Amino acid sequence: MSHVSIDDGFPANQLFNQGYSYTYDDVIFLPHYIDFPTDAVNLSTKLTKNINLSIPIVSSPMDTVTESAMAVSMASLGGIGIVHYNNTAAEQAAVIKSAKSRRIPFVSDLTFKTPSDSVSSISEFNSSPYILVTSTGTSKSKLLGFISKSQWEALSDKDSSVSSYMKAIPCSLPSNYDFEHVAVALAEKNVEFIALISAGEEVVDIASQEDVERIRAFPKFGIPTVGADGKFMVGASMGTREQDKERLEHLLKEGVNVVILDSSQGNSIYQIDMIKYMKRTYPKLDVIGGNVVTAYQAENLIKAGVDGLRVGMGSGSICTTQEVCAVGRGQATAVYKVASVADQHGVPVIADGGIANSGHIVKSLVLGASAVMMGSFLAGSHEAPGVYMYQGDRKVKKYRGMGSLEAMTKGSDARYLGDKSKLKVAQGVVGAVADKGSVLKFIPYTMQAVKQGFQDLGASTLQTAHDLLRSEVLRLEVRTGAAQVEGGIHNLLMYEKKPF
Repeated sequence: MSHVSIDDGFPANQLFNQGYSYTYDDVIFLPHYIDFPTDAVNLSTKLTKNINLSIPIVSSPMDTVTESAMAVSMASLGGIGIVHYNNTAAEQAAVIKSAKSRRIPFVSDLTFKTPSDSVSSISEFNSSPYILVTSTGTSKSKLLGFISKSQWEALSDKDSSVSSYMKAIPCSLPSNYDFEHVAVALAEKNVEFIALISAGEEVVDIASQEDVERIRAFPKFGIPTVGADGKFMVGASMGTREQDKERLEHLLKEGVNVVILDSSQGNSIYQIDMIKYMKRTYPKLDVIGGNVVTAYQAENLIKAGVDGLRVGMGSGSICTTQEVCAVGRGQATAVYKVASVADQHGVPVIADGGIANSGHIVKSLVLGASAVMMGSFLAGSHEAPGVYMYQGDRKVKKYRGMGSLEAMTKGSDARYLGDKSKLKVAQGVVGAVADKGSVLKFIPYTMQAVKQGFQDLGASTLQTAHDLLRSEVLRLEVRTGAAQVEGGIHNLLMYEKKPF
């Protein structure tokens, strides 16, 4: 029986050269051939030329997405967090230091007191059941004892100094101990909690049996993103102004592993000059440039010496750049075009923005990205900065674009080259996202869904997917509006959508 070759679907090169700007929902991959189980899919990848990740996930440098807690969780899962710079250089460096001083994926909201202080309200405990007592009332001094919320509530004289009722710290361990070491110590010593102390005698955090049980309830973690020094790897963003050179020195002092030059339009003399300065002055530092959406932009930054490229302009859920400035590109087209150029130079591509579900991650990676950067997908999680509020009966957290007027008043307008302008024009909005729970739970489930997508495409690795796409084995089609509706949930009176 002879085999008849049927031309079905379109190769990526043909589809993305028709003059249309496609985003993820506009296109769909046709299934290929499966000859391996889902768990055989390996999602390990490169963030930059020199930094490897076990999962292709990066948290966005936004002030409602990535600070210490998110950076720690991302690294523990095998991805990486990029700490925002909508703060002072010292504040950003402190976040880097906090994240890199940990080896357990949580950050407690601790309060510190001196022995002579008193506790005026239960709210001073924040979300922790304990207040720690140190010689100066900060984490940077000798740990003397602790008080518990139940202790304070039982006091008849709540104005008394904490020295009159504080207890001795039950146990302490070096903060670079990993989760299993701490879990074993808690079980063996049978104590309320263990204090985690840095080499410089600074209080980093506390870990309780409750924390251990909570973490054990999450899906099994992958290979964490750890540097040669044994610490979690953490990235940071910065601008291209002269004062950012001083900021960079603060970041390097705290051991930052990779730096992203954060601009909505990265193909500028300012960024190119800064890339050249960074690579000349700190040749071992990995530098990611962007944002770019065209081959021309990408080539300019690659020539300047970047170790990775960040792709996306106006594709984020809270970004209005395309609407305000009439400049940008559909994210699917942008990723494919930039990745096609970057691959020729061995420069990894990070697809930034437009990710609303696991299918978008699959599309992004197969179209050429080595990793996806996410903001709204991670916002609203336990690890995202900010406090939960209630809108009616919905538990939400604030999420804002770095181009929003609210964020720009803190300094993010430098990202849009507008910090010298008297008139500020927003390129983003302020909103809220629903509580998502912990990234330690929903990211592993999301990665399993991505693996299933790769299996359907017959690709067991990212490199295999890229090869299949470029060899025109993998085919795509554009989806009509009706096809997009059909591909989602439809024609039901009611439903409950639970991805896991």
